[in-house]
Amino acid sequence: MLRRLHIRDFVIVDSLELDFAAGFGALTGETGAGKSILVDALSLALGERGDAAVVRAGRDKAEVTAEFALAPDSAAASWLRDNDFEGDGDACLLRRVVDAGGRSRAYINGAPATLAQVRELADFLADIHGQHAHHSLLRADAQRALLDGFGGSAALAAQVAAHYRDWQKAREARLATERNIEAHAREREMLAFQVQELAALDFDAAAWKETNQEHSRLAHAAALLEGAAQAVDGLGEGQYAAAARIEQVAARLRPLCDYDSGLKEALELVESARIQLDEACHALRRYRERLDLDPGRLREVEARIDAVQTAARKYRVVPEELPELLARWRARLEELETLQDAAALAEREAVLHKAYSARARELSEARRQAAARLSRAVTQAMQELAMPGGRFEVALTAREAGGAHGLEDVEYRVSGHAGQPLAALAKVASGGELSRIGLAIQVIAASAAAVPTLVFDEVDVGIGGGVAEVVGRLLKQLGRTRQVLCVTHLPQVAAQADWQWSISKEGRDGQVASRVTQLDAQGRVEEIARMLGGVTITETTRRHAQEMLGVQPGATAKAGTARSRVQ
Repeated sequence: MLRRLHIRDFVIVDSLELDFAAGFGALTGETGAGKSILVDALSLALGERGDAAVVRAGRDKAEVTAEFALAPDSAAASWLRDNDFEGDGDACLLRRVVDAGGRSRAYINGAPATLAQVRELADFLADIHGQHAHHSLLRADAQRALLDGFGGSAALAAQVAAHYRDWQKAREARLATERNIEAHAREREMLAFQVQELAALDFDAAAWKETNQEHSRLAHAAALLEGAAQAVDGLGEGQYAAAARIEQVAARLRPLCDYDSGLKEALELVESARIQLDEACHALRRYRERLDLDPGRLREVEARIDAVQTAARKYRVVPEELPELLARWRARLEELETLQDAAALAEREAVLHKAYSARARELSEARRQAAARLSRAVTQAMQELAMPGGRFEVALTAREAGGAHGLEDVEYRVSGHAGQPLAALAKVASGGELSRIGLAIQVIAASAAAVPTLVFDEVDVGIGGGVAEVVGRLLKQLGRTRQVLCVTHLPQVAAQADWQWSISKEGRDGQVASRVTQLDAQGRVEEIARMLGGVTITETTRRHAQEMLGVQPGATAKAGTARSRVQ
């Protein structure tokens, strides 16, 4: 459940920290006091998109942190373990920061996370129903999604959609093959020739580098031989060879060392140079002996280079890319060989269609059972929501060929009064009826979900009187097994809550301050009386509030507060 919410510089809120309790809690107060801002802030922490507009004017960033208490065996705890986001103890911290430039960052238990990860985790933590959620129930996709969620078959519906996509892909491949048999045959023939041509070239990048080096050597063999000969002559074999002259210098220095040992270092260097020259001469002679003019080999190497370069120019690649090109052609040729076999494609299509049909039938049966339960529950709720004799039905209409969403279309149908025929919800429900029916559907569907925290943001708009009292009882009943938070203007709903906060505004230091008060018994009497009677609260109004709350006259207590400054 939601344990704590901390908000800083969010829209009009400066700083606010709230501790939440279990059960059914009501958030009440004057219009514009900031009740829905709390819901908006929680939505941001749960992964909703945020932009620069959520940052309080004059601040550099908005920050929201939501702390949830988790059971060790809960789905959320398992998700955290599986995704390496485990925190300390039973707490799960979701933190969201949006800067004034609109950039957003999200954290799970202090570790950076993507919004996709936050939303995935949020599905196990809380479910928020907005005040316009009733209208979404007029859409076929929303009706289908709610039914699947109520029946616990949302994951199965996703599998059916995946199987359908696989089946359709195989079907398109078969149809494309049948339409393009001749084109594929021409492409296959051309590719076979090209693959054969490049395979015969037997190109290897390492060998290509060696071939170019050999060509450079063979093409300049004459110059290399001449240069090596001149070097040998100048170093050791010519009349003025360097080796002989250096030996003369060494011979002159040797006897002089007997007179002065200081010359020994210079003599050693000269003799070392002579040795190096001798070794260089030997190396050059060996090189000259190995290097022969070979016009035949040169022609072979030049022919190889020409063949490779011709192929590269023909297929508009550099020589080093020829192996990759050959691999792509071979893969495409293999694919065409598979496409050529229409029978194999038809068999694959049949296998995938069978898999889709099997899962879709499972989904249909799950929907049939869920539709019956939801129809009964909503019909029963309608009797208490000022619609006696009304009926609600989830109609499943078969689709001959099926689709991504299964073998049937889902449509919510309603009859507002006894004797009135069932018709599509979008066509027959008035605004008030839609609000009542939509709220009943949401509460009933939420009761079947596994999410521990449910938030209802002014979903009771458009109802009142005895109907509002019924709605309050529904939410209270739901609060026995879940944490339920409800932003409401209706005293009949708020009076059913296990606990209540009042959100009000006050002037302070030239600014408007928002004050959140945790109401005690007497505080709830005053707040319910305000909701009943408006600005002027009479003793009669207070007695009515006490009666709604079941509070004895004279009850008193001190209320705790959490404050935030707003601009």
